[in-house]
Amino acid sequence: MSRIVFFSLPAHGHTNPTLPVVRELTERGHEVWYYSFREFREKIIAAGAKFIGCDQFLPQATDKEISKKAGKDFAALIEMTVDTTLAMQEKVLKELSSAKPDCIVSDSMSVWGKLYAQKLDIPYICSTTTFAFNQHTAKLMKPGFKETLKMIIGMGRIRGKIKELQQAGYEVNSFTSLIGNDNDTETIVFTTREFQPLAETFSDRFAFVGPSIAGKDQNTVEKEKSGTLVYVSLGTVLTNSHFHKNCISALTGSKGEVVMSVGEKTDIGQFGTAPDNIRIKNTVDQIAVLGRADVFITHSGMNSVSESLYQGVPMVLYPTHSEQKLAAQRVAELGAGIILKNDRPQTIREAVHQILEDPQFRRNAAKISGLFRNAGGASAAADVILSRINREEP
Repeated sequence: MSRIVFFSLPAHGHTNPTLPVVRELTERGHEVWYYSFREFREKIIAAGAKFIGCDQFLPQATDKEISKKAGKDFAALIEMTVDTTLAMQEKVLKELSSAKPDCIVSDSMSVWGKLYAQKLDIPYICSTTTFAFNQHTAKLMKPGFKETLKMIIGMGRIRGKIKELQQAGYEVNSFTSLIGNDNDTETIVFTTREFQPLAETFSDRFAFVGPSIAGKDQNTVEKEKSGTLVYVSLGTVLTNSHFHKNCISALTGSKGEVVMSVGEKTDIGQFGTAPDNIRIKNTVDQIAVLGRADVFITHSGMNSVSESLYQGVPMVLYPTHSEQKLAAQRVAELGAGIILKNDRPQTIREAVHQILEDPQFRRNAAKISGLFRNAGGASAAADVILSRINREEP
């Protein structure tokens, strides 16, 4: 039996894909410790892991601040990760020194896992729930003016945080060495080589295992109803009531059914009485709804894009920052979706109509679905981890 330690961000899109991998490992008889946050406690325990809470080490921030900065303020992200690393280190380094794990698996943005593994000389595997990122794919990122300006303004803060890490004994050359995927590190990427932009620039140390999908409905792709279903969601972090209201205006009176997930903390009352064909929910079982959907209106977060394509559902894409834009661009390039030029009701309505009327969108999404389903998923990811451990054993 091996002991494996996981680290991730306090974000659904980064944590959820790792949970089927944890379950796969624990069902094979291995011990998993998962350093995470209160919001994911029950899910992690259900997957069979030992949950270790880290909420007390997170920098204090309101939901509004998190929503405003998510994916848009890189300097703030680096500050958060460095501050969390330094706040956690005394507790975690002591525990890991005693536990002597066989391997650390850490999200590419949870730099504390990578740094602790280096300091303690523990075998390390990077977990990447977005696209793999290197100097080549970085050139594809097209940040907006505000993102670029924040990056320029924040460079001094970033350099200051890197210096703090160096003073604490961590070997860090630059912020890109913190979050970039290098060709010498064993890396699990939760997409396929076919979907990854510039896949040829990544070495064979990158295991493209496809989406890791949890839930009993993961293989439910047959329609369970007559008529069409349009699903609308902007994920779990960002809130945009203006966009949701425009979707309501766009889809009111349409022939099919509309399911709209607006987020746990959104007041549904602000939308008034919903039209007969529209159901507004705070949350839904997304993978189950996508199993019935004909089109998905999405913010283009990687987790949502992956789940949609896994279920063979084409998308209307409304990205708001550079990482989401890259995912949206890839979907559009492969003919499985349309990127909105604006969020006006007429634009939304026309995009939905175009996807519903042109079967090629669904055929293209179905082709990607086949690649995703055959990539190995959680089982392949577990194999990578155990293979890494086995190479270390005498």
